[in-house]
Amino acid sequence: MQQREEKQLEAAVDSLVSRVSLVKNALQSFINKLENEYERLTWPSVLDNFALLSGQLNNINKLLKNEKTPSFRSQVIIPLLLSPDRDEDLAKLTEQRVPVFSHEIVPDYLRTKPDPDVEEQEKQLSAEAARIGPEVAQKQIQVLNKLCSSLLEKLNNPREDRDPDGAGARQNKPSFNSADTSLLVTAVAFGKGLSKCRPPGPVAPGHSGQGSMMSGGPTLQQVTIGGGAGQQSGMGGPVAQQQQGQPGKMPSSIKTNIKSASGSMHPYNR
Repeated sequence: MQQREEKQLEAAVDSLVSRVSLVKNALQSFINKLENEYERLTWPSVLDNFALLSGQLNNINKLLKNEKTPSFRSQVIIPLLLSPDRDEDLAKLTEQRVPVFSHEIVPDYLRTKPDPDVEEQEKQLSAEAARIGPEVAQKQIQVLNKLCSSLLEKLNNPREDRDPDGAGARQNKPSFNSADTSLLVTAVAFGKGLSKCRPPGPVAPGHSGQGSMMSGGPTLQQVTIGGGAGQQSGMGGPVAQQQQGQPGKMPSSIKTNIKSASGSMHPYNR
């Protein structure tokens, strides 16, 4: 009888090890995809990997709950030898994950209960869940389902489909003001809307009448003065400089220019 139970336990352990090995391989493949193929990885592929892992874990639970499987709760593992030295056989058996079997790692690998901190947090969550009544819990579930449904609807529908009028308005929105453009063109081409004022500058004596003639719009008149390098040209009326060595005598070219310019002046200023 004892030999039969030992054989059943050994067969159950072998089956459990093989199923855990499948879970390990699936996890390694999924982690490899996440690290090396994340650019080409799609969400349906991620869901498929999660579904594969979930199915394998369900198979392990079914194996543990099977009537033919002996209860592992009645089996106790006791470490017979603890050593800080490296054990090659243990490292090979665990794929180099556990090189030594010392006092430091035994409490973690042979633990049958969660860590004290995790166990305390679990107790707090269980107590908080017990304080919430069934009606309050049902209302919170409905609110959460509503929020999830709304979020999924927004993620599945494109933005243009949710707001077609807004999308069309954004595409057809003009990037300029036609009225301002027309005013600018007429002002540059025809001077429409510009203020009428004479250009700034001193007015020469005896030419006050010329200002009334120029009030209709800005006028720029340039008079060329022939002579040496010390002679200059004036705006709005000729301004002459005296030649060197001839004080008080006006050059003949300036006299000609003044005579020709005086023909367009007001009669009272001649």
